[in-house]
Amino acid sequence: MNFLSHFYFERNNPDENMVMGVVLPDFIKNAEKGKNLYPAKEKYIFETIPSQNSILKGWERHVLVDNIFHNSDFFKLQTAALKQIILPIFENSPVKPFFLAHIGLELILDHLLTIDRVVNTNIFYDQLIKTDRQALDSFLQTCSLHDTSTFFKFLDSFISSRYLLSYQKIENISYALNRICMRLWDNPFTDTQVALLTEKLILFKDSLAQNYLSIFEDIELSLNVIRAK
Repeated sequence: MNFLSHFYFERNNPDENMVMGVVLPDFIKNAEKGKNLYPAKEKYIFETIPSQNSILKGWERHVLVDNIFHNSDFFKLQTAALKQIILPIFENSPVKPFFLAHIGLELILDHLLTIDRVVNTNIFYDQLIKTDRQALDSFLQTCSLHDTSTFFKFLDSFISSRYLLSYQKIENISYALNRICMRLWDNPFTDTQVALLTEKLILFKDSLAQNYLSIFEDIELSLNVIRAK
């Protein structure tokens, strides 16, 4: 799941450090490509410091939600459906259809949450701003990210750009997908293909709009069951 989809489960959570933890794994992937952190190994340290323990709880929630989502029938069915919709535009493109369908589904979910005002993107950014940066820095260093300057440069840019507000426009989802693919392949799409991708995403979004919240409700139910154990 993408940033706003993860935030959905914390949209009423007043703990800004936990909100940061929920999106932190994806921030690390974007800021420190190839760097893997394993905070569970240092759990005993974080549990003694409330602010860092909140970040850890958020991180664990991210991993759990992603695991439930990626093993759901919804994910399997909708990625297969989107793959079939976008296949006609892949001629002479090096992009793997399943990869694009996977990321595309996640971005479309963020788009729908935004346009339906299920989550408030500005509140999400406000929570990130309020995060205890000293605690975040210590958390990352304990996880062996000893130079955190690149990460915080990314975080500052992410917050100041308010980039996720652009997800309200479907054409910006196509742009984002193209940019993601450019990290992996040279010249993944022509301008014409990007325009066609937008048309296909509109069709997919319309087919998903009536029942997309079901996956969030199913995940929330699973989380409640796990908490009750």
